[in-house]
This record gives sequence, structure tokens and C-alpha cells, in this order.
Amino acid sequence: MTYQETCQYLFNQMPMFERQGSTGYKEGLTNTLLLDEHLGHPHQSYATIHIGGTNGKGSCSHTLAAVLQECGYKVGLYTSPHLVDFRERIRVNGKPVSERYVVDFVERERAFFEPLHPSFFEVTTAMAFQYFKDQQVDIAVIEVGLGGRLDCTNIITPILSIITNISYDHMQFLGDTLAKIAAEKAGIIKRGVHVVIGEANEETRPVFEAKAKEMDAPISFAEDYNEVITAECLPGGGMMYHTRNNGLLHGDLGGIYQVKNMNTTLSALYHLAVMGYLCLCDKKQNLEKCRYQTQHAVENVASLTGLMGRWQIIQQNPKVVCDTGHNVAGWQYLSQQLKLQQCRQMHIVFGMVNDKDLDGVLQLLPKNAIYYFTKADSKRAVDEHDLQQQAAQYGLQGECYPTVHEAYTQCIQHALRDDFVFVGGSSYVVGDFLKSLK
Repeated sequence: MTYQETCQYLFNQMPMFERQGSTGYKEGLTNTLLLDEHLGHPHQSYATIHIGGTNGKGSCSHTLAAVLQECGYKVGLYTSPHLVDFRERIRVNGKPVSERYVVDFVERERAFFEPLHPSFFEVTTAMAFQYFKDQQVDIAVIEVGLGGRLDCTNIITPILSIITNISYDHMQFLGDTLAKIAAEKAGIIKRGVHVVIGEANEETRPVFEAKAKEMDAPISFAEDYNEVITAECLPGGGMMYHTRNNGLLHGDLGGIYQVKNMNTTLSALYHLAVMGYLCLCDKKQNLEKCRYQTQHAVENVASLTGLMGRWQIIQQNPKVVCDTGHNVAGWQYLSQQLKLQQCRQMHIVFGMVNDKDLDGVLQLLPKNAIYYFTKADSKRAVDEHDLQQQAAQYGLQGECYPTVHEAYTQCIQHALRDDFVFVGGSSYVVGDFLKSLK
């Protein structure tokens, strides 16, 4: 098979939650454990960091990977979903897995895994773990796919666990209260392994504390000792952070929601430093060198790791930004960010998938924008006409377009130099948008 044929095989022949929704979700670790045993437990060949939570997993994962790279480690990075190319999910020091490796892995292992009828994510996780072993990485940053307790990444025993935050998402699988969702996410807490909690509240904190006590795992809450003192948005994009232990940090990842992510990440880095995992190059606890490595990494996360879609500025005049925020918790920050934009007219290319709280997001959107309602190339996408009708109940007006490319094409034709264009509502909308640019 060619690489394109292999990707189509993975996307179409295996249950895939990202495309199919609940019918593509396989609960349990049976297949994962069988695949892991078949491959000889590759994840045991390197250290790992496990990152779960509702929002912010991707930003924290990529930032941690960038810092570890700058410290001299060979770093594996496993994240989901991809936006443009499947290979984005599996990287070593920012470089995606090769097309040849993907093809060879599937051709070599399909005789074993096909009778198991695995999900797309189960096979992809096995591939990632094996690739990191073959590449002889020092450490791998592993992002949870969905939930935690039953996620197929949860066979690892990491050196550090991180849970960014808890909000309402994937409730059909994880539960209908924050406490229930937190219990599923807390399933990644391992015996004796330190866990950093980015954000917690009166419902979720007791859940994390109880699980950590059960597992005899040291626990810390990033909000109890904020590493980020103050933060501000920079005119050209990105953020400036005033921090306790790392001086001024210029973060290239934009969006006011990154303040929470950065606080979580810096807390995690502190504990990694205590464990002796930073400043590898000189093998000394050299504070100034650690600061420089962290500063350079935070300033270059996107270029070091390939991260896309986090308040990503595409062009100026008119200013075009895309962001993968896709649930109410994410839009509570995005709506604030949109209010900060100074422009003649705001245009929003918008689509969502059908398992999100559509009403909760629509009521957060600005009413003074012109909307271009669309749908991503996904079976989970909400029909653009249904989206338009529901949006009208919240005073949001605009036309419908069957594809993201058509919506953006019309939008950019109407936008003037002093206007502002936002593309988002779903990771898949952003993915389709970035593909169309290429």
C-alpha cells in the first residue's frame, strides 16, 4: 500500500471515534494489552509523562516536549487528533513519523491486529509506542485520547502524571457530573507517581485527593502556588508571562486560555526539575541554564514541535486566526479573546460536531459578527443549515456553506483590510481550513 492508501485503511476500516462518534469508540484495554504484549511492551523502553484533562492537553504536551528537547533529550510526542496529516500524531523532536514507517508497521502487523477488530486509536497508540522504542527516545510525552481510566494510553507507568482541568465533555462516556468525569480522568494516577492537577474546584478536588491517597501518589495543585504571576497578550501574537522562577517568558502560543496551561506546565516542569530531569546537558542544577532552556522552548513551541491551531495567526490585513477550541469551557476563553479584537467588522467561519453542547457555545458567540456556517468533513459534523437555524435563536446571522473551504473563500472575499476573521468551533473545522490553505 502507499501512504495514502494506508491512511485510508486506518481511517475507514477501523472504528474511529473522531469520524463516527460513539460507534467508533471502543471501551476497555483488552485489545491494547494484547497489542502491547505482541510488540514486547515497547513503552517500557523509555520514560513517559502522561497528560490528561478536558482542555489544554495539547498545549501542555507540546510545551513540555519543547522544553525537554531544549534540555537535550530525544523526545517522543503522541497527541490527537491530527489537523492536516496523520503523521502529526507521532513525533520525535518535532519531526513527524515517516510515511514509510506508517506503511511498514501496518503491513507488518495487520495479520495480528485485524482479527482483534481494534479501533483506529488502539492501532495508532501501539504504532506510536513501537516507533518511540525504534527511535530510542529518552522520554515520551503521551496525551490521553479520551477520558483516562479506560483510555488505551493508560497502560504506561509514567514518571509524572498531569491532569489539566475538568469540564463537561464526552459526557456519554465519562459521566454527567464533574465529579464523575474527574473520576475517569483520575484513572491515570499511578501508584507512587506524582500527579500535578492544573485546575480543580470543590467538586473535582476531593476526587483527585481521594484517588491520589488510594494510589499513595504525591499530589500537587498548580493553582495553590501559581508559577505565573501575571500575563498579557502581545500585539503581534503570543503571550508574555511574568513568572516566579523563570523570569519573563514570551510564549508563542496565543490565546488567554494559555495562562492556565502555562501555569500547569511550569508546575510540572518544577517537579521534573526536582526529579533531576532538566538541565541534562551539563548534568548540574544550573538555574540560569534551566531558565534559558525554558525561555527558548516556550518562545518556540510551534516550530520545535509542529503544534498548530492554538490562536494561530494565519495572516494580517485582514487578520485571520484559527483555534481548535470546541466546547463550552474552551469558548468561555475564546469569547473573551474575541471581545479584545479591535476591528471594523468581525467575520466568523463556524462549525461544530454533534456531541458538543451547541447551545452552550452559541450563547457565548458575539452577536455583532457576520457568520459563515459550515461543516467539516466528518460524519459527526452538525449540518450547516441546522446550525444556522439554531444560531438564529441567539441572534447570530449568516449564510450557509457546505465545506469549510467554500465558507472561508466567501469570507475572505467579503473581509476588508481592517476586519478580523476567526475560523473554528471544532478541531475538524480548523483541520479542513489548514488543509485548504495547503
